[in-house]
Amino acid sequence: MSLTDKAIEQIRELIRTGALAPGSKLPPESELAAQLGLSRNLAREAVKALAVARVLEVKRGDGTYVTSLQASVLLEGLGGAVELLQADAGALLDLMEVRRLLEPVATGLAATRITDEQLAEVRHHLDAMREARDDVELLNAHDAAFHRAVVAATGNESLLALLEGVSGRTLRARIWRGQVDGWAAVRTITEHEAIFEALAVRDASLSQAAALLHVSSTERWLREHVESGGSTSSPSAGSD
Repeated sequence: MSLTDKAIEQIRELIRTGALAPGSKLPPESELAAQLGLSRNLAREAVKALAVARVLEVKRGDGTYVTSLQASVLLEGLGGAVELLQADAGALLDLMEVRRLLEPVATGLAATRITDEQLAEVRHHLDAMREARDDVELLNAHDAAFHRAVVAATGNESLLALLEGVSGRTLRARIWRGQVDGWAAVRTITEHEAIFEALAVRDASLSQAAALLHVSSTERWLREHVESGGSTSSPSAGSD
């Protein structure tokens, strides 16, 4: 463990023990360094690293604060890390597999917790998908929003953050799929209708099965495409 890593761990320990609570302001750099028995340079490097990890937030002219430490904040960097894998077909398939393992179960859980208002939001995105069936990028934007609304209905912020990170990476593949497969929009909408109908009757098993069918369909298409030597990106993928 490097000296910087040790400094990071010391600050994390202050946060874990509650000495630095969420939202609290860190002492000035010189005081923090003295408190931890570090050089100012090490304290500075540790703070920078924890800011990148979303544990700390540096506000210019004000100071450094502990973030809310909520899952949505701490896992925010997952999506960015996943995006770096966009050229790796094998990694993309791995991520689709992770999505298949998590999203159906999350959808089943959502069926037991979803409110009428949340169900209305899911329906809104389904209706928007129907209207946008000829606009690939808009269709996929509402596709992503549909799934986000479903997982948000579980009330599990960590699960939502994890799936957001994984699904954000696969959005490009879904856009490209729509461009090369004219029937993709029809199948996608049909599969989403099945998920919505299962959620509407609050049937957890049926909701999980409908979501599994949908994610598996996308994963199967992507795996066959990759194995046939196709690309997993397209010139317009960066516009999503």
